[in-house]
Amino acid sequence: MGSTTTTTQMFKYGTSYNPATDKVLLWSEMSMEFSKRSREVALEITRAISESLGLEPNYIHDAMNMDRGLQMLVANYYTQWRICVKGRNEMNGLQVEHNGKWLTVDGPTNCFFVNLADQMQILTNGKYKSVMHRATLNNKATRISFAIPHGPSVDTIIAPAPELMEKEGEAPKYLAMNYKEYIQLQRSAKIYMKCTFDHIRA
Repeated sequence: MGSTTTTTQMFKYGTSYNPATDKVLLWSEMSMEFSKRSREVALEITRAISESLGLEPNYIHDAMNMDRGLQMLVANYYTQWRICVKGRNEMNGLQVEHNGKWLTVDGPTNCFFVNLADQMQILTNGKYKSVMHRATLNNKATRISFAIPHGPSVDTIIAPAPELMEKEGEAPKYLAMNYKEYIQLQRSAKIYMKCTFDHIRA
């Protein structure tokens, strides 16, 4: 992607795997309400994390410019042997990496799983971890999967919080990077099947 890539070009959206064939690209009122409520939950989580670090409640919200940040609602219905990314109904399918092993996430039916992304690990200088996750194949039943990513605005510079570094007496573990550039790095061929953090460690 070149430097002229727009925000909407960075993500595919619509009702199928081929946005070029989609006739409807707008969410229903129910989806809009769901997105609004889930955003309230996400912002409450950022406030709790800020306070846990001894920072002002709105520190993460302000540092990441979340008032104009990105939010997406991705929902999929998969038949057998299809891959799902996050969330579940009655069927397990989400796995997380822990100590070099992939563990299946088990939890209540129709629940939410909260996964802190890379930007939270960078901003907290590693105190909160981004969890590597993946989906597994399933030949037993269909599966409903949805994800609701929340992120900073694409022009926000994400870096370890200076106030936290001063408070803890630590040096930054990660380099500062524009969020748009970080997304482009994640999607680039040079880090395929590799950890993005390896390219931004200070």
